[in-house]
Amino acid sequence: MRTKEQNIELIKNLSNAFGISGFEDEVVEICKTQLENFADFKEDSLRNLYFNLKNYQNQDLKVWLDAHTDEVGFIVQYLKNNGTLGFLPVGGWVPSTVPASKVKIKNLDGEYVTGVVASRPPHFSKGSDNNPSLSEMVIDVGATSKDELMSDFRIGVAAPVAPSVECEFIDKKDIFIGKAFDCRIGVAALLETLNQIKDENLNVDVIGTLTAQEEVGLRGAQAATKMIDADVAIVFEGAPADDTFLPGEQIQTGLRRGPMLRHFDVSMINNPRFMRHAINVAQTHNIPIQEAVRSGGGTNGGAIHLSKNGIPTIVISIPVRYVHSHHGIVAYEDYLAAIELAKNVIKSLNEEVVNSF
Repeated sequence: MRTKEQNIELIKNLSNAFGISGFEDEVVEICKTQLENFADFKEDSLRNLYFNLKNYQNQDLKVWLDAHTDEVGFIVQYLKNNGTLGFLPVGGWVPSTVPASKVKIKNLDGEYVTGVVASRPPHFSKGSDNNPSLSEMVIDVGATSKDELMSDFRIGVAAPVAPSVECEFIDKKDIFIGKAFDCRIGVAALLETLNQIKDENLNVDVIGTLTAQEEVGLRGAQAATKMIDADVAIVFEGAPADDTFLPGEQIQTGLRRGPMLRHFDVSMINNPRFMRHAINVAQTHNIPIQEAVRSGGGTNGGAIHLSKNGIPTIVISIPVRYVHSHHGIVAYEDYLAAIELAKNVIKSLNEEVVNSF
């Protein structure tokens, strides 16, 4: 089990890592250094990372753990003659959150160039100018020509762009403020779950994935379904918290209320028997949880639960305020509760339990 300080360092490192969909390499390298202590792993060309615990027993029952490594960001579409960059979103963004934000662009030499998403000053604005679409926005790195972008900054078409944010842990309140908690907080929880169960005498073999490109259509998970043969699955996520937007009776994912178990979203209807088992485990071990029925959103569970002949799947989501923006907020206690839930669900699994799903 890691110390609190080690957990904080891991979460900060994962949050700070550059890794929009399709460019997850930096995140994958962090995960490899963590996994080598307790798991065997291999990588595919998508940057999916496949693993199994080193105490793999080749048992009949296998549980698949998953979290996705990518974050939302942007990609350079064209270079303008005035030295700014046109771009496209990678993953879902609310346009109003993007202008005036600081970004990092990975150039042709693999170096990071700092830029700003241009915002029109009020002195030059007229009504609708203050609400531009993403297609009207540009990134400015301080260049004055297209030639300067290519020769001095070494930025080309298809350069990946991520928010430039340094994760901060607020000791007084035990919260993180940073980027990419969808799903780097889930990645951290998966890694620590493995760390804590590595020496347990389990009735299942633990295998799984750290998958790429979830934010652009569950692509890494879809590829992984052709490689993984499992009996049940647990997906870790960083889920959008709604406690600062909705009235009390409608809140389904609030900070400091434990992980959220979702019964329903647009990508899947969770196996109700596995869900009931997970809820019972939480109640038995006094682990706080939240239950949700979501009108939108989706997770890798959408691909995983349809693989093989159908895999009973649950999604353990850690609440994140303001996902898909430059700054999210996560409570450390929700992270710990997610690990406790996953760990105890895994320990509870045996042939009789799995057959009941």
